[in-house]
Amino acid sequence: MAACTSLSAAAQSATELNETASNFVRQGDYANAVLVYNRALQLEPKNIITGKNLAFAYYMQGQNEKALTIIKPVLEDEAADDQCFQIGGNIYKALQQYKECEKMYKKAIRKFPQSGPLYSDFGELLYVLQDKDAIVQWEAGIEQDPAYGKNYYNASQYYYNTEDNLWSALYGEIFVNMDPFGSNTAEIKNQLLELYKKIFTNPDLLKARKNPSDFEKTFLSGLQKQSSQAMYGINTSTLTMIRARFILDWFAGKGSKFPHQLFEMQQELLREGLFDAYNQWLFAPAENLSAYQNWINTHQALNKDFVALQKNRQFKMPANQYYQK
Repeated sequence: MAACTSLSAAAQSATELNETASNFVRQGDYANAVLVYNRALQLEPKNIITGKNLAFAYYMQGQNEKALTIIKPVLEDEAADDQCFQIGGNIYKALQQYKECEKMYKKAIRKFPQSGPLYSDFGELLYVLQDKDAIVQWEAGIEQDPAYGKNYYNASQYYYNTEDNLWSALYGEIFVNMDPFGSNTAEIKNQLLELYKKIFTNPDLLKARKNPSDFEKTFLSGLQKQSSQAMYGINTSTLTMIRARFILDWFAGKGSKFPHQLFEMQQELLREGLFDAYNQWLFAPAENLSAYQNWINTHQALNKDFVALQKNRQFKMPANQYYQK
Protein backbone atom coordinates (compact mmCIF):
# COMPACT_ATOMS: atom_id res chain seq x y z
CA MET A 1 0.00 0.00 0.00
CA ALA A 2 2.83 2.40 0.86
CA ALA A 3 4.49 1.71 -2.48
CA CYS A 4 1.22 2.47 -4.30
CA THR A 5 0.86 5.75 -2.43
CA SER A 6 4.42 6.72 -3.36
CA LEU A 7 3.86 5.90 -7.00
CA SER A 8 0.63 7.90 -6.98
CA ALA A 9 2.38 10.97 -5.55
CA ALA A 10 5.18 10.67 -8.09
CA ALA A 11 2.69 10.46 -10.90
CA GLN A 12 1.06 13.78 -9.99
CA SER A 13 1.24 16.25 -12.85
CA ALA A 14 2.52 19.80 -12.62
CA THR A 15 -1.05 20.99 -13.10
CA GLU A 16 -2.26 18.94 -10.14
CA LEU A 17 0.62 20.15 -8.00
CA ASN A 18 -0.21 23.75 -8.97
CA GLU A 19 -3.77 23.22 -7.82
CA THR A 20 -2.59 21.78 -4.52
CA ALA A 21 -0.17 24.66 -3.98
CA SER A 22 -2.84 27.22 -4.89
CA ASN A 23 -5.05 25.80 -2.15
CA PHE A 24 -2.21 26.40 0.31
CA VAL A 25 -1.94 30.00 -0.95
CA ARG A 26 -5.64 30.55 -0.36
CA GLN A 27 -5.18 29.27 3.19
CA GLY A 28 -2.22 31.62 3.73
CA ASP A 29 0.14 28.64 4.09
CA TYR A 30 2.95 29.97 1.89
CA ALA A 31 5.60 27.58 3.22
CA ASN A 32 3.72 24.56 1.93
CA ALA A 33 2.82 26.43 -1.24
CA VAL A 34 6.53 27.06 -1.93
CA LEU A 35 7.32 23.41 -1.27
CA VAL A 36 4.70 22.11 -3.70
CA TYR A 37 5.33 24.76 -6.40
CA ASN A 38 9.03 23.81 -6.35
CA ARG A 39 8.07 20.18 -6.97
CA ALA A 40 5.87 21.26 -9.87
CA LEU A 41 8.70 23.36 -11.31
CA GLN A 42 11.02 20.35 -11.18
CA LEU A 43 8.54 18.46 -13.35
CA GLU A 44 8.14 21.33 -15.83
CA PRO A 45 11.02 23.82 -15.44
CA LYS A 46 9.69 26.17 -18.12
CA ASN A 47 6.08 26.25 -16.94
CA ILE A 48 5.17 29.97 -16.80
CA ILE A 49 2.21 29.50 -14.48
CA THR A 50 4.27 27.55 -11.95
CA GLY A 51 7.11 30.07 -12.07
CA LYS A 52 4.73 32.98 -11.61
CA ASN A 53 2.97 31.30 -8.70
CA LEU A 54 6.21 30.27 -6.99
CA ALA A 55 7.62 33.79 -7.26
CA PHE A 56 4.41 35.17 -5.73
CA ALA A 57 4.54 32.65 -2.86
CA TYR A 58 8.16 33.60 -2.12
CA TYR A 59 7.17 37.28 -2.25
CA MET A 60 4.36 36.70 0.24
CA GLN A 61 6.87 35.01 2.54
CA GLY A 62 9.16 38.03 2.28
CA GLN A 63 11.82 35.99 0.48
CA ASN A 64 12.21 38.57 -2.24
CA GLU A 65 15.68 37.59 -3.46
CA LYS A 66 14.44 34.08 -4.18
CA ALA A 67 11.28 35.50 -5.71
CA LEU A 68 13.37 37.66 -8.05
CA THR A 69 15.48 34.70 -9.13
CA ILE A 70 12.32 32.83 -10.10
CA ILE A 71 10.45 35.70 -11.78
CA LYS A 72 13.31 36.98 -13.99
CA PRO A 73 13.28 34.10 -16.50
CA VAL A 74 9.48 34.17 -16.45
CA LEU A 75 9.49 37.82 -17.54
CA GLU A 76 11.84 37.00 -20.42
CA ASP A 77 9.45 34.39 -21.78
CA GLU A 78 7.16 35.55 -24.60
CA ALA A 79 4.28 33.69 -22.94
CA ALA A 80 4.45 35.85 -19.79
CA ASP A 81 1.12 37.59 -19.12
CA ASP A 82 0.53 40.98 -17.51
CA GLN A 83 0.10 39.36 -14.09
CA CYS A 84 3.68 38.08 -14.29
CA PHE A 85 4.84 41.68 -14.66
CA GLN A 86 2.63 42.82 -11.77
CA ILE A 87 4.28 40.23 -9.53
CA GLY A 88 7.68 41.22 -10.86
CA GLY A 89 6.97 44.86 -10.09
CA ASN A 90 6.00 44.06 -6.52
CA ILE A 91 9.21 42.10 -6.04
CA TYR A 92 11.44 44.83 -7.51
CA LYS A 93 9.72 47.45 -5.33
CA ALA A 94 10.13 45.31 -2.22
CA LEU A 95 13.84 45.10 -3.00
CA GLN A 96 13.94 48.85 -3.75
CA GLN A 97 15.39 48.14 -7.18
CA TYR A 98 13.49 51.05 -8.66
CA LYS A 99 15.43 51.56 -11.89
CA GLU A 100 15.02 47.93 -12.89
CA CYS A 101 11.39 48.11 -11.85
CA GLU A 102 10.73 51.16 -14.03
CA LYS A 103 12.45 49.50 -16.98
CA MET A 104 10.32 46.39 -16.48
CA TYR A 105 7.05 48.36 -16.33
CA LYS A 106 7.86 50.18 -19.56
CA LYS A 107 8.50 46.86 -21.27
CA ALA A 108 5.30 45.42 -19.79
CA ILE A 109 3.12 48.32 -20.95
CA ARG A 110 4.56 48.11 -24.47
CA LYS A 111 3.53 44.46 -24.46
CA PHE A 112 0.16 44.99 -22.73
CA PRO A 113 -0.96 48.56 -23.60
CA GLN A 114 -4.50 47.94 -22.32
CA SER A 115 -3.64 46.55 -18.89
CA GLY A 116 -5.08 48.87 -16.25
CA PRO A 117 -3.26 47.16 -13.36
CA LEU A 118 0.14 47.77 -14.99
CA TYR A 119 -0.54 51.50 -15.43
CA SER A 120 -1.73 51.67 -11.83
CA ASP A 121 1.34 49.92 -10.45
CA PHE A 122 3.76 51.91 -12.62
CA GLY A 123 2.11 55.17 -11.55
CA GLU A 124 2.44 54.16 -7.90
CA LEU A 125 6.15 53.52 -8.40
CA LEU A 126 6.63 56.93 -10.03
CA TYR A 127 4.65 58.60 -7.25
CA VAL A 128 6.95 57.06 -4.64
CA LEU A 129 9.88 58.42 -6.66
CA GLN A 130 8.17 61.86 -6.67
CA ASP A 131 7.92 61.75 -10.45
CA LYS A 132 5.02 63.90 -11.71
CA ASP A 133 4.49 61.49 -14.60
CA ALA A 134 2.64 59.23 -12.15
CA ILE A 135 -0.63 60.91 -13.17
CA VAL A 136 0.23 60.32 -16.84
CA GLN A 137 0.23 56.58 -16.17
CA TRP A 138 -3.02 56.64 -14.20
CA GLU A 139 -4.76 58.70 -16.87
CA ALA A 140 -3.47 56.30 -19.53
CA GLY A 141 -4.84 53.42 -17.47
CA ILE A 142 -8.26 55.08 -17.27
CA GLU A 143 -8.30 55.67 -21.01
CA GLN A 144 -6.99 52.25 -22.04
CA ASP A 145 -8.75 50.07 -19.44
CA PRO A 146 -11.74 52.11 -18.17
CA ALA A 147 -13.32 49.16 -16.36
CA TYR A 148 -10.38 48.85 -13.95
CA GLY A 149 -11.00 50.86 -10.79
CA LYS A 150 -7.63 51.44 -9.07
CA ASN A 151 -6.51 54.08 -11.59
CA TYR A 152 -9.58 56.19 -10.73
CA TYR A 153 -8.69 55.94 -7.05
CA ASN A 154 -5.07 56.93 -7.63
CA ALA A 155 -5.98 59.77 -9.98
CA SER A 156 -8.63 61.08 -7.58
CA GLN A 157 -6.12 61.16 -4.74
CA TYR A 158 -3.51 62.81 -6.94
CA TYR A 159 -5.89 65.57 -8.04
CA TYR A 160 -7.14 65.98 -4.47
CA ASN A 161 -3.59 66.84 -3.41
CA THR A 162 -3.09 69.22 -6.35
CA GLU A 163 -6.37 71.08 -5.80
CA ASP A 164 -7.99 69.89 -9.05
CA ASN A 165 -11.37 69.52 -7.38
CA LEU A 166 -13.34 68.75 -10.52
CA TRP A 167 -11.45 65.62 -11.60
CA SER A 168 -10.83 64.50 -8.05
CA ALA A 169 -14.60 64.52 -7.49
CA LEU A 170 -15.50 62.85 -10.79
CA TYR A 171 -12.89 60.11 -10.55
CA GLY A 172 -13.60 59.63 -6.87
CA GLU A 173 -17.31 59.10 -7.45
CA ILE A 174 -16.61 56.68 -10.28
CA PHE A 175 -14.28 54.70 -8.03
CA VAL A 176 -16.69 54.36 -5.10
CA ASN A 177 -19.35 53.04 -7.46
CA MET A 178 -16.93 50.50 -8.88
CA ASP A 179 -15.95 49.35 -5.39
CA PRO A 180 -18.76 50.42 -3.01
CA PHE A 181 -17.73 48.04 -0.23
CA GLY A 182 -13.95 48.30 -0.66
CA SER A 183 -11.34 49.32 1.91
CA ASN A 184 -10.57 52.63 0.16
CA THR A 185 -14.17 53.70 -0.42
CA ALA A 186 -14.76 55.45 2.91
CA GLU A 187 -11.60 57.52 2.38
CA ILE A 188 -12.85 58.83 -0.98
CA LYS A 189 -16.40 59.41 0.27
CA ASN A 190 -15.02 61.50 3.12
CA GLN A 191 -13.37 63.77 0.54
CA LEU A 192 -16.30 64.19 -1.86
CA LEU A 193 -18.32 66.57 0.30
CA GLU A 194 -15.25 68.76 0.82
CA LEU A 195 -14.51 68.72 -2.91
CA TYR A 196 -17.97 70.00 -3.80
CA LYS A 197 -17.64 72.74 -1.23
CA LYS A 198 -14.41 73.81 -2.93
CA ILE A 199 -15.96 73.61 -6.41
CA PHE A 200 -18.72 76.04 -5.37
CA THR A 201 -16.39 78.39 -3.46
CA ASN A 202 -15.88 80.49 -6.61
CA PRO A 203 -19.17 82.10 -7.74
CA ASP A 204 -18.09 81.68 -11.38
CA LEU A 205 -17.16 78.04 -11.82
CA LEU A 206 -15.82 78.45 -15.35
CA LYS A 207 -13.49 81.32 -14.47
CA ALA A 208 -11.99 79.18 -11.76
CA ARG A 209 -10.90 76.68 -14.42
CA LYS A 210 -7.92 77.41 -16.67
CA ASN A 211 -8.38 76.40 -20.32
CA PRO A 212 -11.33 74.06 -19.72
CA SER A 213 -12.04 71.35 -22.28
CA ASP A 214 -15.46 71.14 -23.96
CA PHE A 215 -16.49 68.45 -21.49
CA GLU A 216 -15.35 70.54 -18.52
CA LYS A 217 -17.17 73.60 -19.88
CA THR A 218 -20.38 71.61 -20.25
CA PHE A 219 -20.03 70.02 -16.82
CA LEU A 220 -19.24 73.26 -15.01
CA SER A 221 -21.92 75.20 -16.90
CA GLY A 222 -24.45 72.63 -15.75
CA LEU A 223 -23.36 73.01 -12.15
CA GLN A 224 -23.30 76.80 -12.52
CA LYS A 225 -27.03 76.79 -13.38
CA GLN A 226 -27.71 75.27 -9.97
CA SER A 227 -25.28 77.46 -8.02
CA SER A 228 -28.08 79.50 -6.44
CA GLN A 229 -28.72 76.47 -4.22
CA ALA A 230 -25.17 76.77 -2.92
CA MET A 231 -26.12 80.01 -1.14
CA TYR A 232 -27.67 77.81 1.55
CA GLY A 233 -24.37 75.96 2.03
CA ILE A 234 -23.13 72.70 0.57
CA ASN A 235 -24.46 69.74 2.45
CA THR A 236 -26.11 66.42 1.63
CA SER A 237 -29.53 67.99 1.16
CA THR A 238 -28.45 70.84 -1.10
CA LEU A 239 -26.10 68.60 -3.08
CA THR A 240 -28.90 66.13 -3.72
CA MET A 241 -31.03 68.95 -5.13
CA ILE A 242 -28.18 70.46 -7.17
CA ARG A 243 -27.16 67.11 -8.61
CA ALA A 244 -30.72 66.03 -9.43
CA ARG A 245 -31.32 69.23 -11.38
CA PHE A 246 -27.90 68.91 -12.98
CA ILE A 247 -28.72 65.43 -14.31
CA LEU A 248 -32.07 66.55 -15.70
CA ASP A 249 -30.36 69.47 -17.44
CA TRP A 250 -27.43 67.34 -18.65
CA PHE A 251 -29.63 64.96 -20.62
CA ALA A 252 -31.90 67.72 -21.87
CA GLY A 253 -29.04 69.94 -23.09
CA LYS A 254 -25.47 69.86 -24.31
CA GLY A 255 -24.48 67.03 -21.99
CA SER A 256 -25.99 64.56 -24.44
CA LYS A 257 -22.86 65.15 -26.57
CA PHE A 258 -20.80 63.47 -23.87
CA PRO A 259 -22.13 59.99 -23.02
CA HIS A 260 -21.08 59.22 -19.45
CA GLN A 261 -21.86 56.07 -17.49
CA LEU A 262 -21.78 57.86 -14.13
CA PHE A 263 -24.44 60.34 -15.18
CA GLU A 264 -26.52 57.62 -16.84
CA MET A 265 -26.45 55.69 -13.58
CA GLN A 266 -27.60 58.79 -11.69
CA GLN A 267 -30.41 59.30 -14.18
CA GLU A 268 -31.52 55.72 -13.61
CA LEU A 269 -31.45 56.23 -9.83
CA LEU A 270 -33.67 59.28 -10.25
CA ARG A 271 -36.16 57.23 -12.27
CA GLU A 272 -36.17 54.47 -9.66
CA GLY A 273 -36.61 56.88 -6.74
CA LEU A 274 -33.24 55.94 -5.23
CA PHE A 275 -31.30 59.12 -5.93
CA ASP A 276 -31.83 60.52 -2.44
CA ALA A 277 -30.60 57.26 -0.87
CA TYR A 278 -27.55 57.31 -3.15
CA ASN A 279 -26.58 60.86 -2.16
CA GLN A 280 -27.15 60.07 1.49
CA TRP A 281 -24.77 57.13 1.19
CA LEU A 282 -22.26 59.25 -0.74
CA PHE A 283 -22.13 62.43 1.37
CA ALA A 284 -23.99 62.08 4.66
CA PRO A 285 -21.47 59.94 6.61
CA ALA A 286 -18.80 62.63 6.16
CA GLU A 287 -21.23 65.42 7.06
CA ASN A 288 -22.80 63.89 10.16
CA LEU A 289 -22.62 60.16 10.79
CA SER A 290 -25.27 60.10 13.52
CA ALA A 291 -27.66 62.04 11.28
CA TYR A 292 -27.02 59.50 8.51
CA GLN A 293 -27.81 56.64 10.88
CA ASN A 294 -31.00 58.42 11.81
CA TRP A 295 -31.87 58.82 8.11
CA ILE A 296 -31.37 55.08 7.61
CA ASN A 297 -33.61 54.31 10.59
CA THR A 298 -36.38 56.51 9.25
CA HIS A 299 -36.03 55.33 5.61
CA GLN A 300 -35.44 51.63 6.10
CA ALA A 301 -37.30 50.40 3.03
CA LEU A 302 -35.66 52.95 0.73
CA ASN A 303 -32.21 52.23 2.11
CA LYS A 304 -32.78 48.48 1.83
CA ASP A 305 -33.67 48.86 -1.87
CA PHE A 306 -30.56 50.94 -2.50
CA VAL A 307 -28.22 48.53 -0.70
CA ALA A 308 -29.75 45.63 -2.64
CA LEU A 309 -29.11 47.51 -5.87
CA GLN A 310 -25.46 48.08 -4.93
CA LYS A 311 -24.94 44.43 -4.11
CA ASN A 312 -26.54 43.18 -7.31
CA ARG A 313 -24.93 45.49 -9.85
CA GLN A 314 -21.40 45.90 -11.14
CA PHE A 315 -20.68 49.46 -12.16
CA LYS A 316 -18.12 49.78 -14.96
CA MET A 317 -17.03 52.61 -17.17
CA PRO A 318 -17.16 51.67 -20.85
CA ALA A 319 -14.70 52.54 -23.58
CA ASN A 320 -14.88 55.83 -25.50
CA GLN A 321 -16.00 57.93 -22.52
CA TYR A 322 -12.63 59.45 -21.70
CA TYR A 323 -12.80 63.24 -21.62
CA GLN A 324 -9.66 64.24 -19.72
CA LYS A 325 -7.76 65.60 -22.73
